[in-house]
Amino acid sequence: MATAGGGPAASAGDAMYALVERLYPLCRSITGNGVRATLDIVGEYLPLTVHEVPTGTQVLDWTVPQEWNIRDAYIADSAGRRVVDFQASSLHVLGYSVPVARTLPLAELRAHLHTLPDQPDLVPYRTSYYRPDWGFCLSQNTLDALPDGEYEVCVDSTLEDGHLTYAEHVIPGQVPDEVIVSSHVCHPSLANDNLAGIAVATFLARALAAQTPYYTYRFIYAPGTIGAITWLARNAERVERVKHGLVLACAGDSGSLTYKQSRRGDAEIDRVMAHVLSASERPHLVKEFTPYGYDERQYCSPGFDLGVGSLSRTPYAGYPEYHTSGDNLGFVSPAAMADTLAVCHEAFALLDRNRRYLNLSPYGEPQLGRRGLYEALGGRSDAQEAQMAMLWVLSLSDGEHSLLDVAERSKLPFSAVAGAADALLGAGLIKA
Repeated sequence: MATAGGGPAASAGDAMYALVERLYPLCRSITGNGVRATLDIVGEYLPLTVHEVPTGTQVLDWTVPQEWNIRDAYIADSAGRRVVDFQASSLHVLGYSVPVARTLPLAELRAHLHTLPDQPDLVPYRTSYYRPDWGFCLSQNTLDALPDGEYEVCVDSTLEDGHLTYAEHVIPGQVPDEVIVSSHVCHPSLANDNLAGIAVATFLARALAAQTPYYTYRFIYAPGTIGAITWLARNAERVERVKHGLVLACAGDSGSLTYKQSRRGDAEIDRVMAHVLSASERPHLVKEFTPYGYDERQYCSPGFDLGVGSLSRTPYAGYPEYHTSGDNLGFVSPAAMADTLAVCHEAFALLDRNRRYLNLSPYGEPQLGRRGLYEALGGRSDAQEAQMAMLWVLSLSDGEHSLLDVAERSKLPFSAVAGAADALLGAGLIKA
């Protein structure tokens, strides 16, 4: 894979980073205009179908909440100087803060202030989605420097009936069976969680749209938890089409890749991701499923039990900058996003090609020479590997084993096995 400095991967990495830069200043939440503005920008890269679901709509065991929007928020000292300013960073306000305009002493204000005493330079990301409250987030150093006295506090926000917004982009395949790729769009200025995942998903969709994939690919951009639940509730009757899926998050930091398995643990996407990561010889970690993390836990909930895993670099809550102002534009890199994108390409190329075949000449070994299959190997440096791949495909083409099964059992590269299947298919010795 090309890295920063030249080549297609570097170009894609730079383009993804530029998208993250554009999205970074926006104040996103689980509802509101920040989500819409985010989808408007993504919509410049991909045609999106945007869905608006009204407040109060029952979605599984949840209800779509009121819509939150914010124009401004600040804490000002007695001289009118803003000591905490939403305009400087959307992290400075407690997400979903109800409107407030009052003056109060610092001693009383402290109950509404959120800091990280163990990381005194950083501003935390905090929310209050389902419990009406207001507050501000600031660094511990900023708080420590505030003198006693009266402070003006203002949260110019609205919390009223509106809509939850999510979007989809669908790439038609040769079959209606679907692969879903999901990324959450509800966090404010956090570059790795969640903007890098949005960027990788977007450029993955652009690449797949230039092909004719076997599966139909559905990209879902939705607020975390409530957005995925809303999508599932609105697609319950057709969710059986979803055969595989991947949640993308924390896709741009410098850590090695981490794949979290589906709840099943042996879904095809689990095997594909493990195979691709191992064969690539990248440093990586494969983790078992836990019912905590990103939206894989919604797609894998037992009533749906979809084969959906999660790909990230440093995993959920696994880095000190997680959900803080340290997760900024300097924390992600074009090279890391390009690497994540490359793994997604490799995985979906394998998934798209991983089918079962039936040997049409199963009684004894068919004569390959008279069909020109041996001659086709002449002069190839990998002739022995290609010949063994053909023999393995013939041996395991019983309608039960997939090409990935063949690759794993034979310990041959998947590309060699797929190439052998193409040759045998062309010679009329196997059928899908």
